[in-house]
Amino acid sequence: QYPLMFGLILAFCWCSLVCCSRIYMGMHSILDVIAGFLYAILILVVFHPVVDLIDNFNLTYKYAPLIIISLHLALGIFSFTLDTWSTSRGDTAQILGCGAGVACGSHVNYIMGLKLDPPPDTLPLSLSSLTVTVFGKAILRLLIGVIVLLLTKVAMKKATIPLACKIFRIPHEDVRKARQRMEVEFPYRYITYGMVGFSLMFIVPCLFHFIGLS
Repeated sequence: QYPLMFGLILAFCWCSLVCCSRIYMGMHSILDVIAGFLYAILILVVFHPVVDLIDNFNLTYKYAPLIIISLHLALGIFSFTLDTWSTSRGDTAQILGCGAGVACGSHVNYIMGLKLDPPPDTLPLSLSSLTVTVFGKAILRLLIGVIVLLLTKVAMKKATIPLACKIFRIPHEDVRKARQRMEVEFPYRYITYGMVGFSLMFIVPCLFHFIGLS
């Protein structure tokens, strides 16, 4: 639906901003960014031919959520052996949790028939004219969606940190110090942002449908 050159320029600008921000914030070196960029290209080359197959598996296979959650957990648990605490472990758990939550939410939507792709003959979809009513609905959807996601994040954070500390017998008087332990940080980040991703794909759209904002 868009010119190829426009897509390439947009991808280049976005990639450049992300790469430069990591260097500017001191989170990664130039060599880290180059290696990550090349690794991303390798992933794209390998997975692009089978992306539709993977997507169909995630949506239709009965036990796909169990496999998705287990795979993401394994990637997070076995990919880190840090000598000192680093934000990279929490960031990775957050990304994996979000990915698992979104995939599981999409699976539930598909199984329940709540959100199906439009037929190919209806594409490209035409945009409705921008009116005060449409604009008001868009702003209301944005506000409600953000509030629900923030409440989900806060509630899960309040529940998972004390629970992880209790399970692994870690003192939780100093929450900041407790969160730096892998036994607390990984499940807290994974579960919290997994629920945020699930809410984004399933709970929030269901809420919009219920109150007539779909």
